[in-house]
Amino acid sequence: MRFFGIAGHSGMGKTTLLERLIPELTGRGLRVSLIKHSHKDIEIDRPGKDSFRLREAGCSEVLLLGRERWALMHELRGQPEPSLDYLLDRMQACDLVLVEGFKGGTFPKLEVWRASEGKATLWPAWPGVIAVASDTASSPANLPHLDLSDIGQIADFVLAHAAQRLARESFAS
Repeated sequence: MRFFGIAGHSGMGKTTLLERLIPELTGRGLRVSLIKHSHKDIEIDRPGKDSFRLREAGCSEVLLLGRERWALMHELRGQPEPSLDYLLDRMQACDLVLVEGFKGGTFPKLEVWRASEGKATLWPAWPGVIAVASDTASSPANLPHLDLSDIGQIADFVLAHAAQRLARESFAS
């Protein structure tokens, strides 16, 4: 399994890039997964639903299975957030895991940056940023520059620079 990060301030177009990048990669025959880290509290369950009620009752994990998908919800209950390494160990086998967030991680990342948003680049403050993709002819970062509209070039870059992860031996934490 290989993994690669997509980084950028809120509103820069990370999700839009991912929506275009994932079909490009899967169209090349790759099995792609995603880990998204948010600094906000997230809720994928709804109050009143059985799974919500049972989580609230104290379950550590609730696995919800339907006809089209399943989701495993794990309650941290005050424990620290798990590391990216821990989460990667729990992913099903795939060719590439795209990672959004985990700003402190030293793994390779592409920063999505738009001058029109009026924000500085995350680079050099964020470790691992090795290139910038933007909608301008160049970026203020002293890094390789990719054109946000050239999804093929971005996919080539991601595949050329994705970190290799050794196969896991178990799910032990």
